[in-house]
Amino acid sequence: MAGSGSVTGKAQRQVYGETLVELGKKNANLVVFDADVSGSTRSCVFAEAFPERFFNVGIAEMNMASMAAGISTTGYVPFINTFACFIVLRCADPIRSLIAYTGLNVKIVGTYSGLSDSFDGASHHSTMDINFMRAMPNMTILSPADGVEAALATEAAFYHKGPVYLRMHRNEIPQTSDYAKNAFEIGRGVVLREGKDVSIIATGFMVHRALAAADSLASAGISARVVNIHTIKPIDKELIIKCAAETKGIVTAEEHSITGGLGSAVAEVLAANKPAPVAFVGVENTFTETGDYESLLKKYGLTAENIVEKAKKLVQ
Repeated sequence: MAGSGSVTGKAQRQVYGETLVELGKKNANLVVFDADVSGSTRSCVFAEAFPERFFNVGIAEMNMASMAAGISTTGYVPFINTFACFIVLRCADPIRSLIAYTGLNVKIVGTYSGLSDSFDGASHHSTMDINFMRAMPNMTILSPADGVEAALATEAAFYHKGPVYLRMHRNEIPQTSDYAKNAFEIGRGVVLREGKDVSIIATGFMVHRALAAADSLASAGISARVVNIHTIKPIDKELIIKCAAETKGIVTAEEHSITGGLGSAVAEVLAANKPAPVAFVGVENTFTETGDYESLLKKYGLTAENIVEKAKKLVQ
């Protein structure tokens, strides 16, 4: 896998751009589209290396998705890029009607996911994208936890046949991945820490907060298992059922609405296979406000402290 040893401390979107270049060197059929925000999505890194394979369509997101659908039928593998909120809201029709419906080999990349575009407010926050993409037949959803996983997920998306939604964060995220021990595989979660009392199942940015919560719980005498679900769809049912069987309950944590996201996916697996107590950490049925990123995370309960509180209630 590419680049896992050299990306610590970098923002996911920067790692993504650099990984596209590495893939582009080996694969002449990789092409990239952007909707006039390549400096933000960092697809501009690919544009600088391969200008003949980069297309800035302007603020025309629907056209971008439609163009990518068309070119994918000729053997090219297109990556389309814009902010996560716009990739689902403005590209919804062609993603559904052209890309997903016919299972085209298009990679859909949403950067500035969750609340990470904090000062641009609710119009630019993305707390519904997993919900939308999870309801889409034929769609694979990748939500990497850090820069290391961002590189591996980008590579995995390229080689996967069929539509993929790749969710990227704006900011730097502490490294939690160690792929000397755990090979990245679509559809397989990663146990980052073993525990017997409660399982914390997290995705994306919230993975490192889940690990911090586990440290706090340990000091209170509670043993917490931490699981990184980097693939929301297809989700690792076997691992979720195992967590339900071996611990007293599950706390899910995501930088997304608790409606239709990771928590919903986990609850659906449990309801069908192994009913167990579940608590959800995520944005709760509200539009979010404009403000400092850390302040927003605290306001909406996307904190290690909230994970700890919900884990303690489950155990007790």
